Amino acid sequence: MVSKTRVYNCKAAMVAAGCMVLYGYDAAVFNAVQANKHWLAWFNTPKGELLGLINTSYSIGAIVSGWFLGGPTADLLGRRWGMFIGCFITIIATFIQTFSPRHEIGVFIFGRVLIGIGQGMALTAGPVYIGEITPPTIRGKVMSFWQLFYSVGAFIAYWVNYACAKHSALLGEWDWKMVVMFQMLVPFLIICQLPFLPETPRWYIQHGDRIEDARRSLVRVRDSDQEVEDEILAIREAITFEKEVISGSYLALWKDASVRKRLLLAFVINIGQQLSGQGTLNSYSSTIYKKVFTSTNTINLINALNATCGILFTLNATWTVDRFGRKFLFIGGAIGMACCMLIVPIIGLETPDTAAGGKSEPVGIAIVAMLFLFIFFYKPSWGATTWIWTSEIFSMNVRSQAVGMCSQMQNVAQSVFNQFFPTFYNNCGLKSFFFFMTTNICLAFFVWFCIPETKSVSLEEVDVLFGGANHTEKGGDLLHVEDAHHAHIGVDNVDHIEPATTVPVAAELKM
Repeated sequence: MVSKTRVYNCKAAMVAAGCMVLYGYDAAVFNAVQANKHWLAWFNTPKGELLGLINTSYSIGAIVSGWFLGGPTADLLGRRWGMFIGCFITIIATFIQTFSPRHEIGVFIFGRVLIGIGQGMALTAGPVYIGEITPPTIRGKVMSFWQLFYSVGAFIAYWVNYACAKHSALLGEWDWKMVVMFQMLVPFLIICQLPFLPETPRWYIQHGDRIEDARRSLVRVRDSDQEVEDEILAIREAITFEKEVISGSYLALWKDASVRKRLLLAFVINIGQQLSGQGTLNSYSSTIYKKVFTSTNTINLINALNATCGILFTLNATWTVDRFGRKFLFIGGAIGMACCMLIVPIIGLETPDTAAGGKSEPVGIAIVAMLFLFIFFYKPSWGATTWIWTSEIFSMNVRSQAVGMCSQMQNVAQSVFNQFFPTFYNNCGLKSFFFFMTTNICLAFFVWFCIPETKSVSLEEVDVLFGGANHTEKGGDLLHVEDAHHAHIGVDNVDHIEPATTVPVAAELKM
């Protein structure tokens, strides 16, 4: 039977994972509205490089925020405040996009930049929060819901768009404005729940050695006093070592060779996530489907069904990531995606066009089926596992900065590729999919040779996998702890437990 604390742990993590709904909804919104005739008329029918700029503007805001704002905010104010500020900015940006004046595409682009800043902050704090409150034995399973909620965001956006498009004559200009405005719903719900969630124990101990606050936080999400005290001890040891021997600033990202190595590997993994083809499909599937289908309603329905299947496919990560490990999913997913990216253009190139300019219904169904199969391989692997692996490989002193920087490499890659993909696709058509086939094959080899397995490794000891020091054991030496992995609980005083040390409690080292 699942304990109440484990259920509450999952609930808190799900609220944080809701930040990913923002990302999934935004990506789907722009993909949806660019095929809306009222949106196109409102902004003078942007196309080509201007269309790419509108899409890229979001990434610019997210990159700036993820690299320079998200990490310091989550470190200084706490993970919950990082999510709160990001969600609040997203709500403001949604208003700006929805009520952009007619023909003023610059105002809409400004809203896209602002929403990128807000989401960059939320997407930095969210995965760090989940990783820091979740036990290592189920961390991968819980973190897989991060990608699942991306699919939930896309699911909401595409079905709202489908419903609005079906009633376009009645709604008029509001058929696209309602789709954009719905983006504020989830951040509002997250803001309402954040005050009732515990801050992470690692943040409490890192800021003022607030042991009692950390203990109260852990008691809400752990099953036993021993588990609570062991984790507090491990956190204190790791943070002691990091503060005494390393540092907690951005310089620490470059001073430690093992951290530099992790940063580089995570950069490649996150860039690879976008170059797998998913980022482009998410932003331009409507454009791609126009070469196959002539009906806008058909394209909207396919996008909505794709998002629905994305939720189901991502659930595969919840039972595979902690059972088979991260490398298995990375490699298997890359091989599966490469096969799909080979078959799709072959089907399209070897079949004739109809008189109307698209493909016959059987050919269209075959292409859509292969793109759905691509999502089947992508969602639990390079979708969910990229976020899981990135959020768990960095030590406490650099975690929020590093996760923010690495996750925004997705937007760096996406902004570059999305800027020229419309031109690439116009010139090459379905042949452009061979590029994605090649990148997926390269990614499979990269993971095989370069990426270590992190399944079930505690956050405080993950450094060892990359050639770094064991922060728990080194910190235990600095604190003079007899057993670096086990806190001794007093029988008569379980409410005020201290780790066993060789020095008086009053003389404990303050970090």
